[in-house]
Parts: sequence; structure tokens; C-alpha cells
Amino acid sequence: MRACREFSTRYRAADGSELPLLVFEPGDDTPPRAGVVLFHGGALRGGSPDGLVPHCRALASRGILAVSAGYRLFGRGAASIDDCLADVRRAVEQFGRLAASRGLATPQLASGGSSAGAHLALLTALTPESTTTPQLAALVALNPAGLHLRAMEPEAQRRLEKQIGVAAGRLIDYSLIELVRPGNPPTQIHHGTRDEVEPLGSVRQFRDAMVRSGNECTLLEYEHAEHGFHYPGNSTHFDDVIDTTAVFLLDRTGWRGAL
Repeated sequence: MRACREFSTRYRAADGSELPLLVFEPGDDTPPRAGVVLFHGGALRGGSPDGLVPHCRALASRGILAVSAGYRLFGRGAASIDDCLADVRRAVEQFGRLAASRGLATPQLASGGSSAGAHLALLTALTPESTTTPQLAALVALNPAGLHLRAMEPEAQRRLEKQIGVAAGRLIDYSLIELVRPGNPPTQIHHGTRDEVEPLGSVRQFRDAMVRSGNECTLLEYEHAEHGFHYPGNSTHFDDVIDTTAVFLLDRTGWRGAL
């Protein structure tokens, strides 16, 4: 396993403020073989890029440029989920420029995250709005949220609309299963069978919809694991999550057997 080099920089958010990018790359002067930008969880109200530092550090030691990016949160600059999404798009664009400076082309880049961060990353990738946003080659979701919002009870949908600051009836616009189309990027999902935030059944339905549309979508289920199981202090699954994620990313960018 290689050493890694790490540093922090910033990118300009949609409101003009500056937000952090924590950068991790191979530290032995070898060029990275793939790149991924990850977004933290916290229900759009908490969390920080520091939460995914262990993941990025471990991926960088496997030859991957890994970035953990911040975005505005509710009570800290964001009035709705659309503000969070606008920042994620800008972070992905900045990540693309950073990756290019390291010799990585668009077919070698991926995005993802944990929980709400995974939801934002997948929303951004499945609803491209800017020609400057890289067309990512792969997606990695760690216990993602928001996969099948239509399955929620109507009252729960209305509560969630208020919580994320969107107009009544708009919640379905943010439901990932509604955005599945042929040609979506290959996707790898890690999810616990006892996840109390996003039911495993909804994740399986999203996986099945992706496959029916001709897309690659792999769901890795972790028996008895709850939400947040992938953090190093929460369970014994961290190494498995990192290993399978690294293999997936390197394989999708043409670097089979690089580990």
C-alpha cells in the first residue's frame, strides 16, 4: 500500500462563498490512475468533509486521486436542497480541473458520497445541467438516501418537502429512481441490511431499475449493518468497502489488476 500526499484547497460556491476541498493523492510521485470526489452525509444539516478523510486517504494509498468536498448546509448558507446541489456541481467542476492537472481524463473520473452526500452526487450525475461539468465514468454510493421518494407516504413526502425547502409536489424531482435512463454511469452501492434511514427494499428497487435500463449497477449488501456502517470506527466493514470501491474505480477506468 502506497503512502499518500494530502492538502486542502477551496472552491467558489454558487453564492460566492468559499468551501473546502480536501485532496489526497499518491505520495510516491506516481500519477493517479483514477479520481473520485466524495460528498459527506449529515441530512443536509450536519457533517463536514473531514468525515470522509479516512476513505480518501485509503483510496489515495491505492493509487486514486480522492477528494472530499464541502457544500453549504441548512442554517449555514443553504435555503434549499437546490443550493446544496448548485455547490456540488461546482465542486465536481473544480475536481475535474484538478484531476486534469494530474493527467486524468474524464473517463477516469467518478463521484459519490455517503447518505445525503451520495444522494447529491447521484442527482448531479443523473441530471447534468452544465457543459462544464465532467461526464463522470462511475458513481459510488455509501448508504445513499433519496433513492425512491415516491414510495414514501404522502404525509411523509410533505414533511420532507418542507425540510429540504422545496415547493409542494416537487419532492419526486429529487427521487433518484425517477432519473434512471439508459446510459447512466456504472454505479456501485454499499448498503446495510438494517439501514434505518433508507430501506434496503428501496435500494434494491433502484438497482433493478438501473439494470432494466441496461445500466451497470452493483449493490453490495452488508448483513446486520446499520446506517453509517462504512466509517472505520463504526464496524469492521471499512476495509471491505475501501477494497471493493478501489477495485471498482480502477476497473472502470481501464486499470484492471492495478492494486
